[in-house]
Amino acid sequence: MTFTLTLFRHAKSSWDDSVPRDFDRPLNKRGEKAAITMGTWVKRNGLVFDHVVASPAVRVIDTIDQFVKGTGGRMDPHWDRRIYLASSATLMDVLRDQADEHKNLLMVGHNPGMEDLVFDICPDDGTSPLRDLVWEKYPTAAIARMELNIDHWADVERSCGHLTHFIRPRDLDPDLGPQDE
Repeated sequence: MTFTLTLFRHAKSSWDDSVPRDFDRPLNKRGEKAAITMGTWVKRNGLVFDHVVASPAVRVIDTIDQFVKGTGGRMDPHWDRRIYLASSATLMDVLRDQADEHKNLLMVGHNPGMEDLVFDICPDDGTSPLRDLVWEKYPTAAIARMELNIDHWADVERSCGHLTHFIRPRDLDPDLGPQDE
């Protein structure tokens, strides 16, 4: 059975705002544009999710709000504090806790855990140009989609999947390029 996992790194956040905690940082204007752009790409390419699990950090909430503008749909995320600044191992634990009725999961969170999760789930067989792009950089608002060869979310482990998509905002709009990702 195939389960699909899509990882969406939050969009570019603002460092200008004087917020008391990192957790409370909002998106900046470029991040808002990137999240909408990624939502439009998801809609145009027919990617679907039957469950969303996300960090409750303000920049993730803002990313999802803007992403939904691009998809034209709606989302009802399950907020999981464990995702905030989590390691790959913790993200795997979050995945293992998901209900098997959800075959197409979207996880919205932070780096470096998201990037490390791609590397842990998708082994380096030397033939994946997409994995090489992730290795180069997993920028803000980028989406990685993987097919997992598992029968239950509880079975998530290293090397259980392969990367089918990796799309960065700059791939869709050069103005969203790498100036300060």
